[in-house]
Amino acid sequence: MTREQLETHQIPLYFAAVLVAAAFGLLAPDAAHPLQALITPAIAVLMYAMFLQIPFLDLRQGLGNRRFISALLVANFILVPLLVWAITRGLVAHPAILIGALLVLLTPCIDYVVVFTHIGKGDSRQTLAATPVLLLVQLLLLPVYLGLMLGDGGEVAIAITPFVEAFALLIVLPLLLAVLTSASARRSRVAATWNDAWAWLPVPAMALVLMVVIGSQIAAVLHDLARLLPVIPVYIGFMLLAPLIGFATARLMRLPVAEVRSVTFSAATRNSLVVLPLALALPEDLRGLAAAAVITQTLVELVGELIYVRVVPALVR
Repeated sequence: MTREQLETHQIPLYFAAVLVAAAFGLLAPDAAHPLQALITPAIAVLMYAMFLQIPFLDLRQGLGNRRFISALLVANFILVPLLVWAITRGLVAHPAILIGALLVLLTPCIDYVVVFTHIGKGDSRQTLAATPVLLLVQLLLLPVYLGLMLGDGGEVAIAITPFVEAFALLIVLPLLLAVLTSASARRSRVAATWNDAWAWLPVPAMALVLMVVIGSQIAAVLHDLARLLPVIPVYIGFMLLAPLIGFATARLMRLPVAEVRSVTFSAATRNSLVVLPLALALPEDLRGLAAAAVITQTLVELVGELIYVRVVPALVR
């Protein structure tokens, strides 16, 4: 199997990982629970592997198509946050679920959205070139949006503090290491070989993260399933409305058809596994439900993407 084939078939692999992990976690909960010790190192490996594939050193290229970048920024960081604020007001009485939902819905995807865009006949090259911009902007704006949307509720405000350590260790550090590695690969054959080897790892690393997270947490999630039910309509509403926001924004910018599809996919696809470390860094009383809310969005989104890849190219012409 080539790397391209591995990336093309990553969605069935993720579904398989989720099913295997869920079965293991439910059939052998005592054996699965210790897997949570692997969550932090697995996510760190995933972040590093994923960041290595993002062309940070070619940031100028990503900014070259100004209308496309403008459409992405307006859709993802102005209109989608307004939508997220509106549809999450019913979760205010459920702070753990609210935090999880905000974390995942406010952050546009930077990894497998490229694959979905390609399958959905969008401009995957433009999407890939824009990933450094999307990542950097969301890292800057996420704390701002959380502060605005969580408000002054005491229980929720306390929960934000642990984000700093998780953000530094599991996002900023792998990001810096990836940029340094990419810079070294341009001058060193050894570093280039190292970089090429890691290019195979994002998909297996993401499958591993899904397995250790779901395997170790699924029993607790099912125990609290009734408490997670309020977030399901929120995710379904987002799945239906966010693509329309992306489509309308791109049309107003008068983008070509392939780029309209790209913005549509970007607005609808979220960054669940990048923000998962932040959910897992919450205090004990919030951590489980917040992480479960993030994972639930991933499962809903994977189903939605299977619909998008057929509907978007058929409707956006």
